This record gives sequence, C-alpha cells and structure tokens, in this order.
Amino acid sequence: MIPRDLALALRDAGLAWTPQKGDRFAVLDHDLDDEVFVLSDMVIERLQPPHGKPIFTFNGTVEWALDSLEATDALWLPQEGQLRDALGEAFMHLEYLPGETPGYAVATLLGDREERFVDVDVESAYARAVLALLTTEA
Repeated sequence: MIPRDLALALRDAGLAWTPQKGDRFAVLDHDLDDEVFVLSDMVIERLQPPHGKPIFTFNGTVEWALDSLEATDALWLPQEGQLRDALGEAFMHLEYLPGETPGYAVATLLGDREERFVDVDVESAYARAVLALLTTEA
C-alpha cells in the first residue's frame, strides 16, 4: 500500500478518483490516521468467540459516530492495477530488483525519454511513475 504522503502528492497533482467497490482510502482530519477503509456494499467483521474458531459476521450497517463523509475528506490509496492504468501508454515495464534491499522499478516513456522509478514496494514505484507523468503533463 502506498504511503499517505505519496497518495496526497498524487491527489494534489491531479490524479482523478471515481470511487468504486474495492477501493482503499484513508480518512483525513477525523482522528482516524491509522485506519484504512475499503469501499463495499457490505460490512464483514471477523469475531473471535471465547471458545472456538474465528467467525465472519455479515452486517448491513454499522453503528458508528461518523455516519457519512464527503468524498473530498477521503484520500484514495490506489492499488497496483489502478496505478498501472493511470500510466496508460507511458508504461513500458515493471522490473524486480533483487539484492540486499530488493525492490521494483517501473519504466515509463515520458515525452521522448525512458525513465525508471524505483521503490521497495511495487505500488509505490508505480505511484512515483504516475506522479512524474502527472507533473510532466502539467
């Protein structure tokens, strides 16, 4: 998962988000900094009974102090495929970088030059490439 500062940079650079089921997001300015949420039609909760195996409960709604949230207060945490889609035709390839500190490099064609964006996390490498693309287009 990309870090919040990188997600903020993508948002500020103009990465558009049309919320869909399965999207991950964080809630800004509501004292929920450590929580990651997923858009879903149904809430599924994992419970551990005192004696027995964990169970999943399917809830239609959850009683919570935060009943609604403006989309502008949500920070999209795009996933690998969404970031690759955002690169479009600029995406060339993804490369695994083995070694003492393994990582990933995303190669793109920005303008007439090939650029590589490296990070230890594949989604962050894609996010850095998307950020460069957005700032190049601006």
